[in-house]
Amino acid sequence: MNILDALRIRFEPVLAEWTDDPSSVIEMLKASQDAKFGDYQANFAMPLAAKLEGVKPRDLAVQIADKVDLSDFCEPLEVAGPGFINIKLKQDWLEGLTQQLVADERLGVSVTESPQKVIVDFSAPNVAKPMHVGHLRSSVIGDANYRVLKFLGHAVVGDNHIGDWGTQFGMIIFGYKHFLDEEAFQQSSVTELARLYRLVNQLSDYHANKNTVPTLQNEIEQLEDKLKTLEETIDQSDKKAQKQLKKLKSDIGERKSELTSMQEKLVELEQNEDLNSKAIAFPEIARLARDETAKLHAGDAENLELWKQFLPECLDAIQVVYDRLDIHFDLTLGESYYQPMLADVVADLKQKGLAQESQGAICVFAEGLKAPSIVQKQDGAFTYATTDLATIKYRVEELNADRILYVVDSRQSEHFQLLFATVKQWGFTDLELQHVSFGTILGKNKRPYKTRSGDTVGLESLLDESIQRAYTIVTKNDEAKRDGPELNETERQQIAESVGLGGIKYADLKHNRDSDYVFDWDKMLANRGDTATYMQYAYARVCGIFRKGNIDREALRTEQSLLQLTEESERALALQINRYSETLESVAIEARPNYLTNYLFELANLFSTFYNDENCQVLKAEDKEVKTSRLLLCDLTASVIEHGLSLLGIRTCERM
Repeated sequence: MNILDALRIRFEPVLAEWTDDPSSVIEMLKASQDAKFGDYQANFAMPLAAKLEGVKPRDLAVQIADKVDLSDFCEPLEVAGPGFINIKLKQDWLEGLTQQLVADERLGVSVTESPQKVIVDFSAPNVAKPMHVGHLRSSVIGDANYRVLKFLGHAVVGDNHIGDWGTQFGMIIFGYKHFLDEEAFQQSSVTELARLYRLVNQLSDYHANKNTVPTLQNEIEQLEDKLKTLEETIDQSDKKAQKQLKKLKSDIGERKSELTSMQEKLVELEQNEDLNSKAIAFPEIARLARDETAKLHAGDAENLELWKQFLPECLDAIQVVYDRLDIHFDLTLGESYYQPMLADVVADLKQKGLAQESQGAICVFAEGLKAPSIVQKQDGAFTYATTDLATIKYRVEELNADRILYVVDSRQSEHFQLLFATVKQWGFTDLELQHVSFGTILGKNKRPYKTRSGDTVGLESLLDESIQRAYTIVTKNDEAKRDGPELNETERQQIAESVGLGGIKYADLKHNRDSDYVFDWDKMLANRGDTATYMQYAYARVCGIFRKGNIDREALRTEQSLLQLTEESERALALQINRYSETLESVAIEARPNYLTNYLFELANLFSTFYNDENCQVLKAEDKEVKTSRLLLCDLTASVIEHGLSLLGIRTCERM
C-alpha cells in the first residue's frame, strides 16, 4: 500500500474548497523528516492562505484538519507552528499493515492501475570502439529505471540505440585500408579495430591542433595587448573594471594552458617516427575518413562488406561487458536500422510545412527556441536529429510507445529540447518524452575521470580493478574474524564480484543524476556510510541472525504470530518498510534511482538502530511472541534490502 497516496487522496477534495487546483499543492504533504512531527506532515496551508485575504495559515490549517477524515488509520491531526499539519498513523493499523507484508511477495507494492508502454533508451555506445567509463552512467541509470518501471507493471522495452553507422566506422575503414596489422587482426579483431580507430583519431587531432596553434597564439597576443592597455588605464577603485581585469587574466591563462597542451601533443607525435611519417603521408586524414563514411552511407560495396564484417565482432565485445554488469536489452536497433527511413522523414516534414531551407540546410524551427533542428545538411547528409525522429516514429507506430526515456548525458540537453519540440509539431502530441540527463564522473582532480596517461578509463578494466579491490577487502575481513575465517576461496571470489560490481553501480546511482560526482575507490567500497557494501552487510547481518538461531525464514512467515511494534525503534523500522511503495513510485515518475538508494540507506540505518537497541533483543528476547515479531521485522528488512538492491542491479550475499 502507498500510504502517502492514500493520505493525499483524502486531502485533495478538502483542499478543493480553497483552491481550484488541489494538485498544485498536494505534493506538500510528505513523509516527516523528524518523528517528533509525526509520520507525515503537510504545509500547504501557508501557500493557500497567502492567496486568501485576511486568512492566517494556522487558522486555515485548523479548518483543513477539521474537515479531512483520517480516523480509520490516523490519530487525531495536530496543527503546529505557523500552520503545519502533523499526521501520525494509528499503532494497531500500522501493525496490521506491516503484518500483511509478511506473506506479500511484492512487499506492499501494487501493480500500477495505469500501465504505459515505456521505451527506455540507454547505454548506446559507438560499437566501433571499446566501452569506457563514460558509458557507465547511462548503462546503470537506464537499467535501474527499466527494472523499477517493469516491477511496477509497465510494459517496458529496453532499447540500446547503438552507434553503428557514424563517422567512427569511416575512421576504422580508412585505418583498415592503410594501417592494418594483419597478425594482430587475426589474434583479436576488436582490439586491432580499436587501435585503428585511436590511430586515425590521433592523426586527425594532430593536424587539427597544428592548424589551430597559430590562431590560438594570435588570440593570446591580442588578449595580452588588451590586458596591457587595461592595466595602464584602469581605475583601481573601479570594481567593475577590476572584475574585467581578473576575467581577462583568467582567459589568457586558460588559452595558454590549452596552447601548451596542444604543443606538447604535437611534439610527442613528431618525436614518434612511425606516427610522424603517417601524419606526413596523410595531411587530410580527417576528410579522407569522412569520405569513407560517405561511401559507406552511399552503399559502396567494399565499405559495406567491411562494415558487415566488423559489426558482429564489435557487438560481441560489448555484450561481454553487459553480461558482467547483468544488464539486458529487449532491442538493439542501431542507427543503421533507421537509415532507410530518413529521406521519408525529411519529405514528410517538408510536406507538412514544418521543414524549410535555411542557408542550404533543411531545418525545423520551433517557437521560443533560437536554434533550429537541422534534419539535412548542406551536402545532403542526414543528422542525429533525423535518425532520432525516425526512431520516435518507429517506436510510436510499431511499438505503441506512450513514454520514451532518453538516458543521455546533460551535454545533449539542447539537442533533446529541439528534438522534443519538433516531435510535438510533427503531430505526436500524446507521446511523453523525457530526457533523463546526468552529469560526469570526475577524478579526484575534479576533471573527467581518466588514466594517468590521459586516456579515458576502459569500462572492463574498471570492473576488474573494483572486483580485485573488493577481493582484498573481503579476504582481510574474513581472516580477521574472531573465530577464524568462514569463507572458502570460491565464496570469497563470488562475494568480491557482488561487492565490487555493486559498489561501482551504487556509487553512481546514489547521486542526484544531474550532478557530477568524484570517483573514489575507498569511499565506494567502504562497509560504512552510504555504499552498496553497507547495504549488503545489513542483509548479511540479518541472514546471520537466522543462521545463529537456526531459524527457517520461509517457515517463520507461515506462523500465525502477530507482529508487535512496542518499542520506538521497531515502529520506525516498520514505518520505513511500509514506505517502499511510495519510494518506487517516485523513482518511476522522476526517473531518479537516488530516491531508492536514499530509502535503502535510511532503512539500513533504522535497522542498525533497532538491532543495537537494548530493549529490542531478537534471539535473546524472553517472550516467544516478541521474539517471533522481531524476527519477522528482520526478515522484512532483509527482503526489502534484497529486492531494492536487485532493482538497482546489485546482488546480495548471505555471508560477508
